[in-house]
Amino acid sequence: MTRPVPEHTVQEPGLVPPPGCPAHAATGPGGAARLYGPAAETDPMGLYEELRAAHGPVAPVLLDGDVRAWLVLGYNENRDVATRATQFSRDPRVWHGWSTGEIDPATSPLMPMIGWRPDCVCADGEEHQRLRSAVTASLDQFDHRGIRRRINRFAHELIDTFCQDGEAELVDRFTEHLPMLTLIHLLGMSDEAAPKLVQAARDLFKATETSLASNAFVVESLEQLVRDKRVKPGQDIASALMSHPAGLTDEEVVQHLRLVLLAGYETTANLMSNVLRMVVTDPRFRGSLAGGQMTLPEAVEQVLWDEPPLMVCPSRYANGDTTLGGQQIRAGDMLLLGLAAGNMDQAVRPDPAAPVHHNRAHLSFSAGSHECPGQDIGRIIADTGIDILLTRLPDIVLAVPEEELSWRSSTWARHLTALPVTFAPRAPRGHQDETPLPSAPPPQLVEVPAQAAAPEDVPEPAPGPGERPGTADTSWWARLRRLLRLS
Repeated sequence: MTRPVPEHTVQEPGLVPPPGCPAHAATGPGGAARLYGPAAETDPMGLYEELRAAHGPVAPVLLDGDVRAWLVLGYNENRDVATRATQFSRDPRVWHGWSTGEIDPATSPLMPMIGWRPDCVCADGEEHQRLRSAVTASLDQFDHRGIRRRINRFAHELIDTFCQDGEAELVDRFTEHLPMLTLIHLLGMSDEAAPKLVQAARDLFKATETSLASNAFVVESLEQLVRDKRVKPGQDIASALMSHPAGLTDEEVVQHLRLVLLAGYETTANLMSNVLRMVVTDPRFRGSLAGGQMTLPEAVEQVLWDEPPLMVCPSRYANGDTTLGGQQIRAGDMLLLGLAAGNMDQAVRPDPAAPVHHNRAHLSFSAGSHECPGQDIGRIIADTGIDILLTRLPDIVLAVPEEELSWRSSTWARHLTALPVTFAPRAPRGHQDETPLPSAPPPQLVEVPAQAAAPEDVPEPAPGPGERPGTADTSWWARLRRLLRLS
């Protein structure tokens, strides 16, 4: 399998986009390119390559409201920033933009992404270790086989809602709901919370005028969860965070639940959409899966290299003056990790068409001490969910021409808006009849010795999930007793 031709053209180093191209049209104060607006939304990967050609591995950019930042484009430079915690802090309070009035904290849509919170993402040193230890322990408590069983159930339930139709829009019906259902279960919330949280998470990552309200809804939902778990704890992330020896406050617990929920949802939903898009649009990709040349986990890693679910990761802040990628970085400057751009750096991928699905050295989960602690759970959700979908609907095909697929992009991520597919209709799994036990032989042909009869006082087992008491005459246990009497 080789990588499909990218939608953008990689430019040779040193070339500058011609006048009138989107990169020039999207410049702001000081000539810096905007990471928002039409150019960034239409072709973010193309924009990264134009910035690389014009500035090298580190480029000046502007966020919403023309907030200044540096976008790190080089693979090695990204790893350098991510692993040098003493030079590049994760604490947003280091940023000089707060004191210069560059941003209004009360109204800026950037606040959910770059604002300070009492969580491990915004901490360094010993404080980061204290908070991170609680998060790691809360995630490590789960047996991966148990997680897969839960994902299995959710995936089948979602597929059952559309498998009879012969068509479905997989983003809205599957890839955006399976991760959220799984994560809210792990957090300790009820399944009924999923639809509203999916909507709020979608909006939060768009960085729109309603992002602050969506963030507030997520936080309020998690605050209620913490109150509930104080009364009735369980085996879930919320309860584990509250009982951890690190001694997290309720506010710290809420913020870490928010972190797990949003980061896990965003990356996993995007990853699943991107893998399924490759399945229905690239015959080589699908053929490699079907022919056994590539396993599904390997396919996931290939997509993590080519289309990271989080394209830009906020943020690092320079603790002092330094030089990076030929640029002079000043104390207090904001730096953004360009995960997607780093993965396509020719320094590590001289041939972007060469398969790399055996290699996990990509930047898709960042690097260093802040590397995503929940990446294995994200992989499990993606692997299991996609495997179940392709097993039940192996004949899915794209329902529209590939060029009609569209994306919604923000500074941070690129979302496939819809993936319509068709397939042969199939009965819902939950409504399929179980294979019945063989019928008992006619009573008059069998003579049953009294001592061989099954004892009448053998108790029936308690009703299983979904069974009603008082239905012993039709249960598998009753049929087995009849067979024993007649054998």
